[in-house]
Amino acid sequence: SITSILIILFCLSAPGGVSLVVPQHNINATVAQNILLSVEYSCRGVATVEWKHVSSWGTTKIVEWKSGNYVNISTVYKDRVTTFENGSIQLLNVGMRDAGYYFITVTEEYGTNTYGTIIVNVYEIIYEDLHFVAVLFAFLAAVAAILICFMWLCNKSLHLFKKKTTHKLTASTTEEIELETMEC
Repeated sequence: SITSILIILFCLSAPGGVSLVVPQHNINATVAQNILLSVEYSCRGVATVEWKHVSSWGTTKIVEWKSGNYVNISTVYKDRVTTFENGSIQLLNVGMRDAGYYFITVTEEYGTNTYGTIIVNVYEIIYEDLHFVAVLFAFLAAVAAILICFMWLCNKSLHLFKKKTTHKLTASTTEEIELETMEC
């Protein structure tokens, strides 16, 4: 992409320069969802990437790694974080405590560094809302069943009414024919 080309040109022209692009600064997620904290860094030398999470529960270091080298994931995030070459991380199975600010620091071996921030909002699926939807669905199904029964009864009544009317017409027609034959 053009952004990547510009980043590479910038880094090649500036000795010891490092750049970072954060395409999405705000992420909304629901509990138990997997999220990608997407970034893209580039630099001439070897870079160290560090991610931290800051929330009302405090500051936690998530992961730190050097490009093409070791990856040091904190024990709190051990089975929940995947790292990517471009500096991005994927956080698996988010919970309410994962809401907050995620800070990335990319430090080049020459001492140049750059920062980025992503805000993550995590929402619970409120089971009372699901209960309301289930009750509403059951209510609508009951109303539909009652309407179907009512329509069936109306149809039956109409059918019986037509049958009786036809029977009366046949009887009165027969009486007229009998009366006419008697007159002759």
